Amino acid sequence: MSTRVYGSLARIADFHDSNFEVTPLPNCEWSTGDYVEGEVIGTVTELYRMEDRSGHMVQVEPGDWIVGALGDRAATLEGVGSWRDIGPGGHMHALTSAGIMGRYMSYSMLLADPLSLRYRGHLRRGGNKVCMRDFALQSDTHAFNVPTLLLVGTSMSAGKTTAGRRVCKELDRAGLFVVGAKLTGAGRYRDILSFLKNGARQIFDFVDVGLPSTVVPGEEYRRAIRPLLNLINDLAPDLLVVEAGASPLEPYNGTVLIDELGDNVICTILCASDPYAVVGVEQAYGLRPDLVTGPATQTSAAVELVWKLTGLRGLNLIDPASKEPFREFLMQKLRLAGDRYPLKTA
Repeated sequence: MSTRVYGSLARIADFHDSNFEVTPLPNCEWSTGDYVEGEVIGTVTELYRMEDRSGHMVQVEPGDWIVGALGDRAATLEGVGSWRDIGPGGHMHALTSAGIMGRYMSYSMLLADPLSLRYRGHLRRGGNKVCMRDFALQSDTHAFNVPTLLLVGTSMSAGKTTAGRRVCKELDRAGLFVVGAKLTGAGRYRDILSFLKNGARQIFDFVDVGLPSTVVPGEEYRRAIRPLLNLINDLAPDLLVVEAGASPLEPYNGTVLIDELGDNVICTILCASDPYAVVGVEQAYGLRPDLVTGPATQTSAAVELVWKLTGLRGLNLIDPASKEPFREFLMQKLRLAGDRYPLKTA
């Protein structure tokens, strides 16, 4: 008997094994965010693992069934694929361990073969497709004026989640009510879950508003993300820590997000792959961060080069010696005093 594994994109839904049916549909009826099921096929590699609805990694093997959602991915270091590239035979890939279902058309030769699946069908109830948007957060109003610390990167794997964890930990230590959010990227729960484990009181991401990834048209992204910003606004946190997955120039709507956050951004931390990437983001996007971290700050030579090229301060946040300088940076930038947060701008 096959084992059914729910990818973490299904965490917003109410699925259990008796409340849906799986029925194949013609490709012309497919769309982004549809919940689908695939059967694991191919030869097992280290990537034959799925992130379940709790954020735990689960090993899968041929014959298992995986529930995920149709979506797109455009990762600079790993692979590019879309549900639109799934052919008549139904061969597809898990584009992320969270369960974005599509087919890779460009893939890094440095990685093991991706998890391969055969399309079994769409999840349906009462003859209708079950979609992520069916469970999306909704709001009749739109307001957002929460002070925001923004984490952006020069690429994927540039250290944004690591920096976010450190920020949440320090601000929790200072007694702040912090909300953590990952608002662009490709769905994967464990990134934002790590914010919760390090001091954020509540966490959200674009999955909560029905998006498997943010590779969607800009106006569709705006309509989806505004109810979430409104909900966060209603919570009235002291600070929102936002991770923008990938980089602002990639097709994940990073520029749209920054526009939606507007003047509420009071601190920007750039996580860079190398010192020259800092220059690239500055010149290509006009972004002047308050601090640089990530692989671009791994050594004193790298930090010096960041300063020489840009005049920006760099801190290697995985170095224990950076703990106190980083705490002082946050206190100065966010107007903290001592271990509390008594100063808020009007």
